[in-house]
Amino acid sequence: MNYRKLTLVLAALAMLGPFATDAYLPSFHRIGVEFSVDQSMVQQTLSLYLFGFAFMSLFWGMLSDSFGRRPVILASLILFLIGSVGSALAPSFSWLLFFRLIQGCSAGAGRVVGQALARDCVQGVQAQRLFAHITMVFSLAPALAPVMGGYLSSYSGWRSVFWMLTVLSIGLIALCWRQLPETLPVASRQPLKLWVILANYARALSNGRFVLAISAIAFAFGGFALYISSAASFVIGVLGLTETAFAWLFLPFIGGMLGGSILNARFAEKLAPARMIRLGLSIMLAGATFNTVYNLLFQAEVPWAVMPIFVYAFGMSMALPGMTVVTLGTFPTMRGLASSVQSAWQMLLFATVSGVVAPLLFDSGLLLALGMLCAAALSAGFWWGSQFRSKSTKACT
Repeated sequence: MNYRKLTLVLAALAMLGPFATDAYLPSFHRIGVEFSVDQSMVQQTLSLYLFGFAFMSLFWGMLSDSFGRRPVILASLILFLIGSVGSALAPSFSWLLFFRLIQGCSAGAGRVVGQALARDCVQGVQAQRLFAHITMVFSLAPALAPVMGGYLSSYSGWRSVFWMLTVLSIGLIALCWRQLPETLPVASRQPLKLWVILANYARALSNGRFVLAISAIAFAFGGFALYISSAASFVIGVLGLTETAFAWLFLPFIGGMLGGSILNARFAEKLAPARMIRLGLSIMLAGATFNTVYNLLFQAEVPWAVMPIFVYAFGMSMALPGMTVVTLGTFPTMRGLASSVQSAWQMLLFATVSGVVAPLLFDSGLLLALGMLCAAALSAGFWWGSQFRSKSTKACT
């Protein structure tokens, strides 16, 4: 499979999760009205999805290490299809929660197993460039999904959003059936034995450098996740816009992610990964600081309130490809499991932000900005801590 096809297939798989997260955000009010529940209850359809995503992310990589990458991805897509159809036909709010959980449990496999598949195929600088190119294509999802979802919800009702996800999942099943290669030879597969699995997880979670690194990735994404999960309140409540105006939030995110990914891919061979990561984290911190200062001094309004979001996303996309390559390289013989742990921790934090943190902050532009600043500071601190620990370990040996 050539490089371009591999990039497009892996990016399409990675886009599934954000589409299922973002496309229905403009429908929150309509869902609440139809089922006679308040917005805090509707928010749980997102939180439950994210907890399912995080929980099953622990297992998809492990399963792909044992059974191969291709069959695990295809099985997860079929499960996602069931969740999408069920959500579209949900007769009650309880059934919607159940099928959103099914969607969440299955949506993460493409991203988790896709990362392991990519590392099976390419190494070093080429791997960093591949992750940057995947991010470039993947970053279209957070921009397109809420805009498409907003218009579908306005003109065809909220259920049409889940029918769109049904069509998307069918298309991905067909694409992967025809194009997705198997990259893990049978001889390289790990035995699916409980004691081996537990030993491998213990090995990963007892590695201080790895835990600090996945925490850095999770909190970098956490600043992004705070605004994603607060989208309806931020756009409609804080900025005073309508449900068709979500592009004001998501286009700066997509523009920043696209710009940062392009820069990363372009300079992957000229800048050492460590330097690219430091630069990206510094830009993230600058964007979050500017966001806080702006909201301290002024009333939030477009376009000024979303400009720091662009800067944050730009820095995040410069840093994350290199951070991911370095982190997964910690365990070269069990990349699937390492990818699982990294993705699970990232999505568990996303779920916590969505279900616990966002409802406390999303009524205030200043509180959201402070939340983003905390996430950026923690990300930088954890990453630099992981690198210091790595140097200390090498010095001791």
